Amino acid sequence: MDQETVKKEQMMDDEFGNTSILLAALIIFITFVMIFFIKRQKAKRNDIVLTGTSESGKTLLYSLIISGKEIDSFTTIKENIGMLTLKSKIYQLVDLPGHEKLRLRLLDSYKATSKALIFVIDSSTIQKEIKDVADFLYAILADKALSNIPILILGNKQDETMSKGKYIIEQMLEKEINLIRTTKTNQLKFEGSQETMKFLGRRDMDFKFSHISQTIAFAESSAKNNNIEELIYFLNSI
Repeated sequence: MDQETVKKEQMMDDEFGNTSILLAALIIFITFVMIFFIKRQKAKRNDIVLTGTSESGKTLLYSLIISGKEIDSFTTIKENIGMLTLKSKIYQLVDLPGHEKLRLRLLDSYKATSKALIFVIDSSTIQKEIKDVADFLYAILADKALSNIPILILGNKQDETMSKGKYIIEQMLEKEINLIRTTKTNQLKFEGSQETMKFLGRRDMDFKFSHISQTIAFAESSAKNNNIEELIYFLNSI
């Protein structure tokens, strides 16, 4: 083999090596770009979450919003997910179980993707269930991961005889959350700060929803009577 042939083979080997390096770099670059866009897509706030305590009527509301039809009431043990179009944009409507052992754990999965949250209350039993309702709502409002999304507090079952209106519900929750806030603040002083939670309202005043910078709205509904106009208004405002 003459010297010229050897040089040509060496040049071909060098070119092949350079091409391999460039190809490997290109694959790595494309992989990083794909990972970036996948993470960005996952973090996109595209979910509207229906949550609240058990037996508040969330699943019936979910059915009315998604299909316009009533379904037989049953206790959900996993989330229901349906597609919802608002102003030409497609969202996921997520109905979360209200069971005490499930609700916060399942909500964790949607914190990064929540566009808005609807907190459903049984307005006919709010008086006897105020502590459980307020505890759950406090955990949501104090969570920094949910502090930038609008929240609708919906007093459902307005058709029931003992139901409370939205203004009464607001006052009841403010009073109970004020007590919870005092207890939680004392616990944090004893246990140390908890970075994922924020102080609600103003430190020198009793708790008021108006003291929160987050958008909080109150509304009434009667899913049983297909009366969800205020809920639909909120959805269209998102």
